[in-house]
Amino acid sequence: MSFEKSRQLHERSARSLAGGVSSNIRLGEKPTPLFFERGEGSHLLDVDGNDYVDYMLGQGPDIFGHSPRFAIDAVTQAMQKGITYAGQHETEIRVSEMIQAIIPGAELVRYASSGTEVVQAVLRLARAFTGRNKFIKFEGHYHGWADSTSFSTLASLDRMGPLDNPTAVPMSAGIDPNVADDLIILPWNDIDAVGHVVEEQGADIAAIITEPIMCNANCIMPKPRYLEGLRRVCDERGIVLIFDEVITGFRVALGGAQELFGVTPDLSTYAKAMAGGFPLAMFAGKREIMSLVADASVLHGGTVNGNNISMAAAEACLLRLQDPELGALNTLKESGRALMQGLEELTRKHETPALFQGPGPVFHMSFTDASEITDYREHAMSVDQEAYARFCEGMLERGIRLIGRGIWFTSTEHTEEDIARTLKAADETLADL
Repeated sequence: MSFEKSRQLHERSARSLAGGVSSNIRLGEKPTPLFFERGEGSHLLDVDGNDYVDYMLGQGPDIFGHSPRFAIDAVTQAMQKGITYAGQHETEIRVSEMIQAIIPGAELVRYASSGTEVVQAVLRLARAFTGRNKFIKFEGHYHGWADSTSFSTLASLDRMGPLDNPTAVPMSAGIDPNVADDLIILPWNDIDAVGHVVEEQGADIAAIITEPIMCNANCIMPKPRYLEGLRRVCDERGIVLIFDEVITGFRVALGGAQELFGVTPDLSTYAKAMAGGFPLAMFAGKREIMSLVADASVLHGGTVNGNNISMAAAEACLLRLQDPELGALNTLKESGRALMQGLEELTRKHETPALFQGPGPVFHMSFTDASEITDYREHAMSVDQEAYARFCEGMLERGIRLIGRGIWFTSTEHTEEDIARTLKAADETLADL
């Protein structure tokens, strides 16, 4: 494949756009950050004419693939009436009522535009509700790029400190080090570690925030009774339990991970899949906590919150996810499991140690000798990231676009032909490796 036009456009873009991209995550794409002309269904076409089966899916939002006609039609109709009013409209109500029926813990909701925003909103709510400042965050979990949570997500082992007293490692230069004073970093999937810290500092802890599935690092599932343990600890000490469902929401089950695992948090955050690729985020939770936003005790604002375009897309997507005849979520699971099984068979064929974890609609592929990975340190110690990067480059050359950190997303538009093409490419790439 040729990527020459993408290279040229990136060079041109870098003269006006910092780094030539609008998100630092895109800087690492090899052999160059790609430029695209269009996407349709499960495929992307770049400026060099290369056609890809896409498992990046916009980093997760494109649950119905690229350019889903039903969502585009709904948005086109809505935007004829206006784009943003700085006021209310009935679509907001209909979507909110659907959310209440779908998500176990959604007694009240609020909308925004990004996952980073809504995480900051729920942390503010938790502090206001409890009158406390500290919160627990887990190693390897990502909760947006804002200073308060940008610690210990991609830390190297030599900087993480001892397991029983982890160091808060900033993800970026320029992060205010003082915010770490109210941050407690812990290993995930270890309820004893949580219990110990809560026993000592519970009177100062406002919240525990967690991804219910650690999607960005091996798609680590919670150990049996772990989420229930977090729920119990929070109930005993008056701590707000927050699920970050930006990735898992509407993807692993209609009601997200809290439906899948049967554990209801006090607050939760959503983005990505809920509007099928249109920019929309949401936080939801118990009425007694969310009422602090309702009565304006806690400030939450945003110029384009609840805009016509995003809300119309959300309504169309949520209606489609609930349609039993379409079976969208079953399609996601079946595609994901078929890929996991096929890839696992190929790694055995080529005698390449690999691990596949996750529920299917989202899963992780790692080159490792480990039979299971249950926390971030195991991931950092055992996964060969360089080998996976070479695998991604080989797959890209064969028309398969993957996320470099190992996470795969499926869409309702991935066909049996797409999966067969993907497995053929994987067979050839693994042979080369």
